[in-house]
Amino acid sequence: MNQPNSLQDNPLLDLSGLPRFDLLSPDDVQPAITELLARCRSLVDRLASAAVAATWSDFAAPLADGFEQLARAWGIVGHVHAVNDVPAWRDAYNRMLPEVSRFYAEVGQNLQLFAKYRAIATGSEFATLSPAQQRVVEHEVRDFRLAGAELPAASKPRFQEISEELAQLAARFSENLLDATNAFSELVTDASELAGLPDDVRQAAREAAERDGSSGWKFTLHMPSYLPVMQYADSRRLRAALYRAYATRAAESGPAELDNTPLIRRILELRHEQARMLGYGNFAEVSLVPKMAESVAQILAFLRDLASRARPFAERDVADLRAFVSGELGLPTMEAWDVAYVSEKLLQARYAFSEQEVKQYFTEDKVLAGLFSVIESLFDVRLRPDRAPVWHEDVRFFRIESPAGELVGQFYLDLYARETKRGGAWMDEAIGRRRIGLQSPDGSSDAIQKPVAYLNCNFSRPVGERDGKPRPAIFTHDEVSTLFHETGHGLHHLLTQVDEAGVAGIHGVEWDAVELPSQFMENYCWEWTVLQGMTAHIDSGESLPRALFDKMLAARNFQSGMQMLRQVEFSLFDLLLHSDFDPAGERSVLELLAEVRREVAVLEPPPWHRFPNGFSHIFAGGYAAGYYSYKWAEVLSADCYGAFEEAENPFDRSTGERFLREILSVGGSRPAIDSFRAFRGREPRVDALLRHCGMVAA
Repeated sequence: MNQPNSLQDNPLLDLSGLPRFDLLSPDDVQPAITELLARCRSLVDRLASAAVAATWSDFAAPLADGFEQLARAWGIVGHVHAVNDVPAWRDAYNRMLPEVSRFYAEVGQNLQLFAKYRAIATGSEFATLSPAQQRVVEHEVRDFRLAGAELPAASKPRFQEISEELAQLAARFSENLLDATNAFSELVTDASELAGLPDDVRQAAREAAERDGSSGWKFTLHMPSYLPVMQYADSRRLRAALYRAYATRAAESGPAELDNTPLIRRILELRHEQARMLGYGNFAEVSLVPKMAESVAQILAFLRDLASRARPFAERDVADLRAFVSGELGLPTMEAWDVAYVSEKLLQARYAFSEQEVKQYFTEDKVLAGLFSVIESLFDVRLRPDRAPVWHEDVRFFRIESPAGELVGQFYLDLYARETKRGGAWMDEAIGRRRIGLQSPDGSSDAIQKPVAYLNCNFSRPVGERDGKPRPAIFTHDEVSTLFHETGHGLHHLLTQVDEAGVAGIHGVEWDAVELPSQFMENYCWEWTVLQGMTAHIDSGESLPRALFDKMLAARNFQSGMQMLRQVEFSLFDLLLHSDFDPAGERSVLELLAEVRREVAVLEPPPWHRFPNGFSHIFAGGYAAGYYSYKWAEVLSADCYGAFEEAENPFDRSTGERFLREILSVGGSRPAIDSFRAFRGREPRVDALLRHCGMVAA
């Protein structure tokens, strides 16, 4: 049956290959997603009927295949909403978000589907399924329960309403934060206020002002503009102005329509209500069901143990700052907007180098070549430039091949910050690996769908010219680490050898273990053999000098105590917010945050700081009651890298092959702790993390 022209030509319905970003428009979203929802509902009706046997091949596999098209198309829409958040795309996304949320809520509560998964799980066929298939079935049974499938019929509509509203609130939170970030700019017309700022930052600010038709220098709250001001600007007035604007984004002091305060309270109320409906005491208990950690008490003990280990080092860090402020800088006080600036001055004084000096060596093409070399050396693959339709001219596209030239996976790389792009850095899935086509009794099939990933960052774009050509972009060492981090997530997705989509790549991996590959990859940013090959000074072309690297290495754990406590503060706040906070009570979110800071913080921000209003990880991302995952997984990742340290070779071939086989390749097809044990041969230990952070007894 032929489709109407509007559907036949719709690029969102062409899922035969890579997304058609060259043809895609916001007008395509509603008809395509409506059509895919209709197809999925029809599939559900057919597979839920008694005529379809509760077996893997008759029920589970066709359902997964049918849902994959909707997930891919909606994933494209969500991606464009994140990287090109213009009004038309925002409207298109938000128009269909309730419909998509409603569909998944309905599916999650469908007793017929739930019963068939349970029948597979308890039937004789289960023992004949592959470990990956068994894992998929077990996850489906668990997720149906968490989606309210076992609720009384009278309660299900309310549960669905909550799911839909939570999805809309998360989108609004993220949009408000982006809009509030874009709403502020500071135009500097007095050149004396630029003192201390690096040349490339001044040039970018000049170009930003010129694009607005203004003379002077325009500074914004986007990271490539904001961070250098806080770190290098001698102008205390400029630092204070940007700090206050950043700290109060999407809060009550700005436009009411962008205030995230009521959204926070509502999100917490709805999460708590859903948790109680499911029979749990709080949302944190729900969140932990699919995670490695066993209880809130276990995580609290873990975080507080880290805090106690880090506190002596953090207190020393603060004492050093205060002594430097009074003794060397002559400032009467150290305000919140001075901390990054004073820290940079102390770093320079103590280690005789600056991060800005290091930045000149990390030119974009050299960094990418170095990153690709690490991947090729570790995992015996080849990375090559490739071609694909993209959503912005800045985006690059690459392919990963086996040594024999077989395609392993592909990825998009979107490195630069834009006003229409949400902040931060992240990896997302474009296409997941799975077996497609007819499957024979021996488990083979005629094709494997190869995975594709999006890697997104918010780095400074190239500024200025040299010899009539644009100068290359240069990155800070922290940005290089961020790129390696997101690429680690990408490798987890791209190098999987699991053919069942539900547990391939990062799918099915416990959330508190999903950061293991990303944090593991960051270690290579500190290897001299790596930096030799991935650096070239923007002017001279020389690689990073060994003397400068030695200074970086000596300063690696500069303020590591403060940084550790900061992450523990965020993690405790998140966990307590979702376990020991009554959204309907009199205690405010800010009061809880103040309690957490009194327990663990060594530096407290001003009372007007509105950190929760920008905490998108837990209010608009997947980290609610899970921010602790960063530290939890860092124990695992540091311990895994310890295996290479013990081999005395960061590229030890047998260790790299084992990491690929036991960690990256298996995805979520088995519990993460089993994967760790298979790689390391024992239980995790915190020793390597503490050693890497310099928190060991002298």
